[in-house]
Amino acid sequence: MPRDNGMLVRFWGTRGSLPVARPALAIQGKIARALVAAGGRKFNDELEAHAWARSNLEFSTYGSYGGASSCVEIEGGKDCFLVCDMGSGLREFGIDAFRRYAEGHARVYHFFLSHLHWDHIMGFPFFGPAFDPGAKIYIHSGHADAEEALRRQQEEISFPVPFDWLKARFEFITHKPGEPFKVAGVTVTLASQHHSHDSYGYRFEKNGKAVIYSTDSEHKLDNMEDEAFFEAFFRDADLVIFDSMYSLGDTVSLKQDWGHSSNVVAVDLCHAAHAKRLALFHHEPTYSDRDIQRMHGETIRYEELVRADRPALEVLCAYDGLEVRI
Repeated sequence: MPRDNGMLVRFWGTRGSLPVARPALAIQGKIARALVAAGGRKFNDELEAHAWARSNLEFSTYGSYGGASSCVEIEGGKDCFLVCDMGSGLREFGIDAFRRYAEGHARVYHFFLSHLHWDHIMGFPFFGPAFDPGAKIYIHSGHADAEEALRRQQEEISFPVPFDWLKARFEFITHKPGEPFKVAGVTVTLASQHHSHDSYGYRFEKNGKAVIYSTDSEHKLDNMEDEAFFEAFFRDADLVIFDSMYSLGDTVSLKQDWGHSSNVVAVDLCHAAHAKRLALFHHEPTYSDRDIQRMHGETIRYEELVRADRPALEVLCAYDGLEVRI
């Protein structure tokens, strides 16, 4: 549990549309760039090499933004796990949950589904705790057909293990947008978003702190009434996790009505809402680590240009493994 009784956000999967794995040539390119940057330096051991790399290499060379699809944990609920979406990152979260069982963590899960497209639920068949008869799993959604979607992807034609073989106890709960509810001491509110088969954003509030999870949401420049609604929904948030899959040019031309948003809209909305931090999320699967890092840098520069006399907005770029304390 976070020491200050706030919230701790862990990113287990940050890609959009489908998981990606970097090919061998991409990894070899990272190694080659690192060797060139090292310039023949000698290191006594791996720890020394790691320390030098952290201080001297750009993140896209030394690290990676990862390849798992959407899954974000919000630690801060009393005696339970709080998790947004069930993308392929859910598998690693499940492995870590077993580790925390050994430390005495309760076997209670609350999932919050943005929507039911495959990249956001595909990790569930590989979620180990679902096979634990001692686990209780609550699945919160704005979709009345959430259970149908999870069961359907485990039909025999698609997956060898049927849903009914899972041993955990399940409860599906459908919520209405704009009606706050309590989960383990955290206040949760849904917001309707523009996306195929509908999508829902979530606002999590605890002890005066707020985290927004808003992915797979298209923001149209000609709908200012809708934007005013999201400004209110994001108001004073300590962290906004935002779908920044496309460039602004893509969202108004080639990929209009594809159900996603841009880094530019993210900054503008967060400034208007007086949010404190923005995490770029749901990264385009065709982007390399260098592409994502370049987009992050461009977003920081854009924020500096449009800030004017407003407080600075901290712009983070989510990656698999990132932790943000609220």
